[in-house]
Amino acid sequence: MTTTAMADAVQLVGGSIGFDYHGVIDNFWQLTVDGVTYGAIYALVAVGYTLVYGVLRLINFAHSEIFMLGLFGQLIGLLIFQFVPAPDVYTQGAVLTVVYLAMAGIIGALIAGGAAVGLERIAYRPLRMRGAKPLSFLITAIGMSFVLQEFVHFILPKIPVPEKWGILGGTNAQQRVQLIEPTDQFSFGGASVTNVMLLIVIAAVILAIGTEVVINRTKFGRGIRAVAQDPDTATLMGVSRERIIMLTFLIGGVLAGAAAVLFSIRVPSGIIYSGGFILGIKAFSAAVLGGIGNLRGALLGGVILGVVEQYGQILFGTQWRDVVAFVVLVLVLMIRPTGILGESLGRARA
Repeated sequence: MTTTAMADAVQLVGGSIGFDYHGVIDNFWQLTVDGVTYGAIYALVAVGYTLVYGVLRLINFAHSEIFMLGLFGQLIGLLIFQFVPAPDVYTQGAVLTVVYLAMAGIIGALIAGGAAVGLERIAYRPLRMRGAKPLSFLITAIGMSFVLQEFVHFILPKIPVPEKWGILGGTNAQQRVQLIEPTDQFSFGGASVTNVMLLIVIAAVILAIGTEVVINRTKFGRGIRAVAQDPDTATLMGVSRERIIMLTFLIGGVLAGAAAVLFSIRVPSGIIYSGGFILGIKAFSAAVLGGIGNLRGALLGGVILGVVEQYGQILFGTQWRDVVAFVVLVLVLMIRPTGILGESLGRARA
């Protein structure tokens, strides 16, 4: 490359990158609040990655599509209970709104959890029974990610459903589902905190605490930690490894389904066959950032990633939002290769 061409390339890149640090300073608290909201969603999805890795040393790249199935699951749940999506916000009363939210959350979580268990049974267990190499699991995970995505893309629209449901799946996003209209509740440091933000963060915190309690305070949780630390010894002590693996996938899937409902509250038009791809990569990055295989690390990594990308999109420009998040991940791993917390699930304690 000539000097002139290099100069032109630098000028082109430099012209597309802003550096609006005043925007970050002026909107610091609003960006932080928004980042925590998105980070809470990333964290719930990241827990699924970190649990499976902690138990199986497997990067389940198909987990992003489990999240996507949770998006469609909650939509199907709403349609079953006679909710008709519309461009406008649902305004038929607080009681019905709560009922619809509960139904969406339960059915979305059940479908995502069931899909995660089915994925483990169909794709991963046969490999495990045959003593397959780690690379085989990785390739299978990537392959199943595409299989699930293309199932919703091409096959789901051809499955007969009630006419009033419209077309499920396909190339375009589903009609927006907006049960809650964002309204300001209070201000914090100049930042507006809405009811949607509060719902997402509070729900995520409750689910995170519940997962922490299950992993660290129950017999089943001790089984997960035992299998994560030493599967052979755990089996000799009477722990059913296959049962632990199945329930681990179930927990991760249920949390992904719950995250899908929270995401659709924040982004009502986000239900689409490819809706889990970028978010899944970010959630995986959050798990690695906090310490893959570490439950609290996944939660911390999700919040950090959500906040950093909000700062980055103002500092450098919206088009650089995702780039900034991944650059921060690389920089952190250069300093701490095992992530910020870095403990394995088998050694994590409350």
